[in-house]
Amino acid sequence: MNAQRPFNYPHVGATRGGTPAGFRHAHLTSRLGSGDVAFRTAVRVLENWNMQRHAGFRVDSHTPAPRAGLEVRLDPPIGPARWGSWCRVVYVVDEPDRRGFAYGTLEGHPISGEEAFVVERRPDGAVFGHITAVSRPGRWFTRLGAPVLPLAQRWMMGRYLDALAGG
Repeated sequence: MNAQRPFNYPHVGATRGGTPAGFRHAHLTSRLGSGDVAFRTAVRVLENWNMQRHAGFRVDSHTPAPRAGLEVRLDPPIGPARWGSWCRVVYVVDEPDRRGFAYGTLEGHPISGEEAFVVERRPDGAVFGHITAVSRPGRWFTRLGAPVLPLAQRWMMGRYLDALAGG
């Protein structure tokens, strides 16, 4: 891995608030369950990259838990080829009742932007998953497919939330 690989978008941390001009904001929330077991299960799925695997991405089995600065290769679920879409974790959420992280796309990634994944346990014990994306097409071929990208992104977000719920 090359720690010097640049981000392919200028607004690192954009999922914390404020959508830059030219980018699309998407957010999806789902109730995952209730109680400590539901919270711990969702956090475990999040921290071992099984959320991405459930959505069809190939992630190296030796990839450590998300931490700021970690680069991860996510191979999209498109045929047998391995594309090598690289992302870097830009921040981690590590609070007693909120856990998660965000990663941003690096040079060469077909999408430009950031995704955040947060699991929240509310005072009543309800556990929710939140997925936030700030993105736009990053390569010529994704710009050609721009009209369908929001649908594909929403479908993928649903797969992520399904994984967090134990699906």
